[in-house]
Amino acid sequence: MSIDLVIRGRIVTPQMTIANGWVAVSGAIIHAIGEGDAPAAETVHDAGDAFVLPGIIDGQTHAGSYLGLPGIEPTTRSAIAGGVTTIVDMPYDNPTPLSAREHLDAKIEAVERFAHCDVALYGTVMPGQSLNEVQSLADGGVVAFKISAFESSPTRFPRIDAALALDLLEALSATDLPLGLHNEDQEIVRSRVSRARAEGRNGITAHSPSRPEVAELASTVHFLELAASAGGHAHIVHISTPRGFKLVDNYAREGFRATGELCVHYLWFDPEREGEELGARMKVNPPIRPGQIDRLWQELIEGRIAFVSSDHSSWPIDNKFTDSIFDAGAGVPGMETLLPAFYTVAKQRGVDAAHYCAEYLAERPARFFGLYPRKGALVPGADADITILAEGDDVWDASRARDGLNWSPYDGRVFAARVAATYHAGRLAYDGQSVLNTPGSGRYLRRGESTWFPKDLTT
Repeated sequence: MSIDLVIRGRIVTPQMTIANGWVAVSGAIIHAIGEGDAPAAETVHDAGDAFVLPGIIDGQTHAGSYLGLPGIEPTTRSAIAGGVTTIVDMPYDNPTPLSAREHLDAKIEAVERFAHCDVALYGTVMPGQSLNEVQSLADGGVVAFKISAFESSPTRFPRIDAALALDLLEALSATDLPLGLHNEDQEIVRSRVSRARAEGRNGITAHSPSRPEVAELASTVHFLELAASAGGHAHIVHISTPRGFKLVDNYAREGFRATGELCVHYLWFDPEREGEELGARMKVNPPIRPGQIDRLWQELIEGRIAFVSSDHSSWPIDNKFTDSIFDAGAGVPGMETLLPAFYTVAKQRGVDAAHYCAEYLAERPARFFGLYPRKGALVPGADADITILAEGDDVWDASRARDGLNWSPYDGRVFAARVAATYHAGRLAYDGQSVLNTPGSGRYLRRGESTWFPKDLTT
């Protein structure tokens, strides 16, 4: 078998980091990994002391929330520049959520037309919808489903009541498909937001109290108990508080299928520290809460966090320019900052930051979404999706982002590393300066065979 490409550098495998290592690629597949002398190849990329990582998998993105399905193009272009070779996209597209097979077919067509990186998809259901479409979406390859306990939009992001949530959990109970939840209690949030408005509290520091921790935790526990009854896999897609992860872990230790996900911005920002500077630029839901960073990192260290994602939102900066925090849009861009931001906080904590990136940003999401070992690790036989991360201070300049948004709460922040190159399917897709591949280079990924929980927990 001929070797088309050899990449040399510090190779981060699931077992170890090979200091003087190499990855040999044949076509679009990793052929071999080793150290010392490498096989002859048509092309050799010597990354020097840079880390050679598996392509990053961002398990939570919103490519179509603003531009609709064409939004896949700028989001995945930005992904490639951020070392992200696979995104798992949420179903809340503009104007129609992915709740029927015809919507899935249209989105697959859009992926094949627009995507620079590979794309796996969430599905959803709408209020009052028959569950007849659930099996069709599962047969069509969706990797998970998602619903919300809070209505941001009656058409694009509706609330799903407990009765339908229970029905859906029961329908999914015999499968490996997780059901993700946007976890905020609607009555509590709407009451507290109204109270804050009436009292004239309109800044970013009012955001977390108006959507208090108890609203998040109450919604979380309610959903976990529904899933425990149904035998389904409950996944909380963004937990902002350490207690949330402990609650999820309690259910998991009792033998129920329960997981929780952390978004990287919860490890970076604090409204008491950056709130005055950033204002609505750091508004996300559930909110970034004051004083939680150290405790959230401890949850990760102790193994109660499934994986880390960006929750990339494709909203333009204009929807942040409001007089009141409650009228500003929620969500931040994150495709190009996920990897360097997480690497930076991991390095600051004194852990093996490169290994943590490979585990929490690649291997774990790959296993979770049924994509392992095709994705998620540098192992022979896997897709040749490879990210090269070079250490060194790098000031993030949002104006250089490839997402078409060109704003970020990370603007001006100093990262401890930068993405020096991205290979997708064995081809150089980003050279550290420019995205080289074209729309349509990405593929639609169907859920495979890997599972997060043992098969005997699937009933």
